[in-house]
Amino acid sequence: MADPSPLLPVSNSLEPSYSPAPEGAVSAGCPATHLRRSKKVLIAVFSGLLVVSLILATINNNNGARHVQYHSQEDEDASLATPKEMAKPETLSPAGYSRGVSAGVSEKANVNLKGAQVKDYPWNNSMLSWQRTAFHFQPEENWMNDPNGPLYYKGWYHFFYQYNPHAAVWGDIVWGHAVSKDLIHWLHLPLAMVADKWYDKNGVWTGSATILPDGKIVMLYTGSTNESVQVQNLAYPADHDDPLLLKWVKYSGNPVLVPPPGIGAKDFRDPTTAWKTSEGKWRIIIGSKINKTGIALVYDTEDFINYELLSGILHGVPKTGMWECVDFYPVSKTGQNGLDTSVNGPQVKHVIKTSLDDDRHDYYALGTYADKVGKWYPDNPEIDVGIGIRYDYGIFYASKTFYDQSKGRRVLWGWIGESDSEVADVKKGWASLQGIPRTVVLDTKTGSNLLQWPVEEVESLRLKSKNFNNIEVKPGSAVPLELDGATQLDIVAEFELDRKAIERTAESNVEFSCSTNGGASHRGALGPFGLLVLADDDLTEYTPVYFFVAKGNNGSLKTFFCTDQSRSSVANDVRKEIYGSYVPVLEGEKLSVRILVDHSIIESFAQGGRTCITSRVYPTRAIYGAARLFLFNNATEAGVTSSLKIWNMNSAFIRPYSNEQQ
Repeated sequence: MADPSPLLPVSNSLEPSYSPAPEGAVSAGCPATHLRRSKKVLIAVFSGLLVVSLILATINNNNGARHVQYHSQEDEDASLATPKEMAKPETLSPAGYSRGVSAGVSEKANVNLKGAQVKDYPWNNSMLSWQRTAFHFQPEENWMNDPNGPLYYKGWYHFFYQYNPHAAVWGDIVWGHAVSKDLIHWLHLPLAMVADKWYDKNGVWTGSATILPDGKIVMLYTGSTNESVQVQNLAYPADHDDPLLLKWVKYSGNPVLVPPPGIGAKDFRDPTTAWKTSEGKWRIIIGSKINKTGIALVYDTEDFINYELLSGILHGVPKTGMWECVDFYPVSKTGQNGLDTSVNGPQVKHVIKTSLDDDRHDYYALGTYADKVGKWYPDNPEIDVGIGIRYDYGIFYASKTFYDQSKGRRVLWGWIGESDSEVADVKKGWASLQGIPRTVVLDTKTGSNLLQWPVEEVESLRLKSKNFNNIEVKPGSAVPLELDGATQLDIVAEFELDRKAIERTAESNVEFSCSTNGGASHRGALGPFGLLVLADDDLTEYTPVYFFVAKGNNGSLKTFFCTDQSRSSVANDVRKEIYGSYVPVLEGEKLSVRILVDHSIIESFAQGGRTCITSRVYPTRAIYGAARLFLFNNATEAGVTSSLKIWNMNSAFIRPYSNEQQ
């Protein structure tokens, strides 16, 4: 039975810009057909062009501060562009072609060796079966992408995700649903929402959950209409007394928001969790762009049905392109607990995060939020959103946080895509997974970055451990570490460079880059050194996770953290990138890293999570019992001493739900 009172009291001061299509008229009804037409249409079009001009002019005038104004008036009679019906995706896509950008949704870019034509590797079932992970969340089969609407409710963690129930490629997107007691062991539930209305006929896309003060839940999500217009829709549980939230109801007046004048029909998506303003209203942001300037539109609401577009944007950054999967949340300046999304005050910084559609990476920045005017200002415009720090320097996208009120923490989910061929995905019957959930806090030692760390529950999977103390690794050498299996590991390691070697190393003004300096084979005086993960005995296949220390002209040391996939597989139809970035290392700190190895995924956290790298690797030989782990040091001058503790990891229980388990 549907909840008779799912939302806050409804105000009738405004009506949705669309009139709902009659049930059963999905094919005939469309956004353009149901928009009320009047002379205001021409006014709206003109207003839209004026808005674009004002935004671009303001951006140019305020480029130094990276703060832009978005002057707009709401017009409920505004017309939308009506692009052609989005065709169903083909079974396979050729190398170098991605459906995602044109469809306006996160989707696998199946690019093999930068678009070169490559013959498919002869993968066998043994190799493909090994790639499936043991303790990372993924569906039983088929395609998965963005995390959606995570929340903790009545003793259960709920995780929704973009899912294709029909194939291992992107398309036919609906919401999958799973629940867990501990964020590690999961039960698959029936689909939460499917594409069955005109306003989401071409996809039930990304959205976020908000828990109201009375404990009820509202879910806002982007729907791609039958004419591929991006609109925002409201849904809520059919029964709030059901801890599993098995059934969901879509609001009969959907869509509740449509693209405002001046915003493209495919440039309006991914609403955030709402937070309370000082006036007692609820506020959300939605990702968009104006030309090549990424922006976050701001809306206030009292009932999640009627919305007011604020006269400015929360923030925008030129040349960053479309902002999708935006996120906005506070972090404490003094404590290590997470904060509810509505918290504000002098002891708080606010994080804006965006997923850049142009390069498929997640960027964040720290700054100050001005509640009264609905603006956000970066602490450092030089590392603003989209041009500075990333959550993760590997494969990690479309991420979303939620506040876990049961443990007082903020938890981050991230979609981990594939870097093999789509042909291989079809053969194995699945594609993509989710990273291990991470806690997120401000790094109070630096004040300039976040710390991300695997949730503590993952430690429950640890089995027997082995310690390796003060192992010396000479320049140009590799040391095998004897373990009972190296396919599922939790590794904690520390490294110390020979101080005398640091002192005698010549200073240099040469700039180092993980991605362009030749990877782990590039030898410098003070690096690279670290671990060879998923290696075989002959080192035909291996993935280095390593540090590289550069000594500048003033004698200062700058440390980089990298992962090199160039030798991770002998297969020719997988991408083999070299990832990484600078990692802050403070006076007196040892170099430290934690690495989670789970078959084809390697998640690495340097210096307590200041810099993170997620890699997907597809070895053909370093699998099952043939997988090995090595320490290595490819520096030319400095010796390295390392101490490690390594756990073999158990598998998580991720299986379908049965009524007996409630």
